[in-house]
Amino acid sequence: MMNNIKNKKVFVAMSGGVDSSVAAALLKTQGYDVEGITMCFNVHYPGSKKPSCCGADGIQDARQAAKILGISHHVLDFEADLKNFVVDDFVKEYLAGRTPNPCVRCNQLLKFGSLLKVAAESGADYLATGHYAKVIYTDGAYELQKADDSLKDQSYFLYGIKKEFLPKILFPLGDKRKDEVRELARHYQLNTAEKKESQDICFVSDGGYQAFVEEIVGKDTFVPGDFVNEQGKVVGKHKGIAHYTIGQREKLGIALGFPVYVFKIDKVTNTVHVGRQDNLYARGLLASQLNWLAEEFPKEILEVQARIRYNAREVKASLMYLTGDKVKIEFKEPQKSVTPGQSVVFYDRDIVLGGAVIDEAIL
Repeated sequence: MMNNIKNKKVFVAMSGGVDSSVAAALLKTQGYDVEGITMCFNVHYPGSKKPSCCGADGIQDARQAAKILGISHHVLDFEADLKNFVVDDFVKEYLAGRTPNPCVRCNQLLKFGSLLKVAAESGADYLATGHYAKVIYTDGAYELQKADDSLKDQSYFLYGIKKEFLPKILFPLGDKRKDEVRELARHYQLNTAEKKESQDICFVSDGGYQAFVEEIVGKDTFVPGDFVNEQGKVVGKHKGIAHYTIGQREKLGIALGFPVYVFKIDKVTNTVHVGRQDNLYARGLLASQLNWLAEEFPKEILEVQARIRYNAREVKASLMYLTGDKVKIEFKEPQKSVTPGQSVVFYDRDIVLGGAVIDEAIL
């Protein structure tokens, strides 16, 4: 994969953060013809304390990093794509009582969709980013794999990349630790060396996702309804299902004499089901929008390691293909807070087999 580097053009998606800046530096050092590309989403919240990776500050930081590295830098407008592919879905999912993962969609449809297409049309051989993950060529095929740094591994967010795109993608930080990346940034004298990381959703302000959704659709869209307990008895009134997510305990405004958690959200009846922590455990799940990265999806049941959210540990599970893009997963041990709208990602040790979007917990 590293052969014939000379004259190979790489577009590096530079967000203005330390990771993408170091990715560009490493590729230039390796001999690639590097160009920096910043995706402008026109995201800006005056007075926000969040470091910007999508707005004017991020663009300026990326431009300065490119200047230090002596590479060209371009800013491309993806504001419409962000709205059409990510923001609209984000709002729709919350209004449906689900909890979306916009970073998964952004990677799949924007970075490794729209931007990858622009890179190819512009004559680039590869698109690179500062993600902590690996694309490895082995046994005649390309695999998406975890990064060496398990604490920074971002393969969960990348399962949605189409398999045919893997040969065109570079992840220069896949074998690096975060402290190494910071040190490299200092070595290259990059302006981003000490920049704070942005870990929240880039287009949502400090006010939180509820305020963002309300700003988009208006207060009237939030229809109050009933909190109901395990027996179906009304135990309080909620402010609209978009305000809640599976496993939530805080800000419910109800007291039943024991810790209360949201364990189910029903859009059809506009009810939020609450109860004891035991209700959060599921023996499996149903998922759709399957993206399979391995060679071929097996017809028999496949034993995998499954991760139901980014910060969850992987657990043993059985994966069964149903029909179309739908799969069923049964856990070896019940799992807590299986959340519709989130992604479930399947692993074989360090290899990402694929993933899908959770539709329903099997209790």
